[in-house]
Amino acid sequence: MPGEKPIAHPTFAEAFRFWLKLGFISFGGPTGQIAIMHTELVEKKKWISETRFLHALNYCMLLPGPEATQLAAYVGWLLHKTWGGIVAGVLFVLPSAFILWGLSYVYVTFGHVTWINSVFYGLKPAVLAIVVSAVIRIGRRALRNEVMWSIAGLAFVAIYFLRIPFPLIILSAAIFGLVGKRFWPAKFSLETKHGSSAKQESVLSDDAESPAHTRPSLARAIRVLAVCLLLWWLPVFALGSWLRWEHTLPQEGLFFSKAAMVTFGGAYAVLPYVSQQAVEHQHWLNAGQMLDGLGLAETTPGPLIMVLQFVGFLGGWQHPGNLSPLLAATLGACITTWTTFVPCFLWIFLGAPYIEQMRGNARLTAALSSVTAAVVGVVLNLAVWFGIQVLFPHATPGGEVNWFAVIVSAVAFGGMVRWKWDILPVVFGAGVLGVIYRSIV
Repeated sequence: MPGEKPIAHPTFAEAFRFWLKLGFISFGGPTGQIAIMHTELVEKKKWISETRFLHALNYCMLLPGPEATQLAAYVGWLLHKTWGGIVAGVLFVLPSAFILWGLSYVYVTFGHVTWINSVFYGLKPAVLAIVVSAVIRIGRRALRNEVMWSIAGLAFVAIYFLRIPFPLIILSAAIFGLVGKRFWPAKFSLETKHGSSAKQESVLSDDAESPAHTRPSLARAIRVLAVCLLLWWLPVFALGSWLRWEHTLPQEGLFFSKAAMVTFGGAYAVLPYVSQQAVEHQHWLNAGQMLDGLGLAETTPGPLIMVLQFVGFLGGWQHPGNLSPLLAATLGACITTWTTFVPCFLWIFLGAPYIEQMRGNARLTAALSSVTAAVVGVVLNLAVWFGIQVLFPHATPGGEVNWFAVIVSAVAFGGMVRWKWDILPVVFGAGVLGVIYRSIV
């Protein structure tokens, strides 16, 4: 509006501080992390508009690997070019990498640590509240008519009851959007209901042209491809040359490089595949240790797919070859994390410029509007699954209820929705409550 002071573009230092903070508060797996980013980036800081956030999210949902990490790198790249994307993606992962390394060492040295389980006992219901509030917020904006509601409902039924693979659901939604655009164009749009004035309330608004650095070129694509592939594979070949290819460490590099290319649908899709290969075929760890690693990864901030680092750590620790167990475990954790996350930057830096240039394409907009609706159904599925695990930990719904979790979830949800509580004190307070509760019960 005329005379209204525009929102200042964040400096690189401001963005750096935010991405660092995000790396420490991003609990709850991909659903919780996307919810936190939506709250912080769209609603509070207003660095990116709702439509552009969903546009980026939809692209990341189509990629192999952890979508939340890729979304952070995408937004960081939009705001501050290549280094912005690198900082956002790295800081999203780095805190959890260090924390999980420490927890992995404690695990193999001392066994289970009670206070960690107590902290996570309190964190789970808070994360559930974050996820549910995100489903409501995103659904309220994305499901604007009966067609979008129907797509979301069908996506939920497909993934929750029919166990249809996530990529097939997203692909079907995109095709439905392309067909629907032709016969029912008014129902397929990513435009918000808040009017043009609302579009100017963000640094990266709906109407703003994409920044100059987002324009694609063949020369840029070749440079990105060459640099990312070199960074990706150089450590793997270095380990293979040093230790021989039959050693556990280069084998981990090869396996997790393959996983980074073929595992669509984020952490929840990759875990069954990795568990089967790492436990049954490679014998890097046993099934009980795999479950313990998942618990440790859920306890830490950052991507849930960080459980792969635990797998790499245990593989090196239990099969060190001529190395010391700690050195082999540390290198195993490093090569696993490296080959899991470096491809994320390749997909973003290579593909995002073309996705940005297609923002105004009516057919793509129609496809993405359907994908957005389907994503709401998928997120709802994860919220329901997570809610059952938290509220009914020892039984199916209708059985024993965890009343501590119910109360903490309700209070956290009410506080964030009604009084706009910040996520950081909610997560910290819930963790403290978990420790206190478990110490007296």
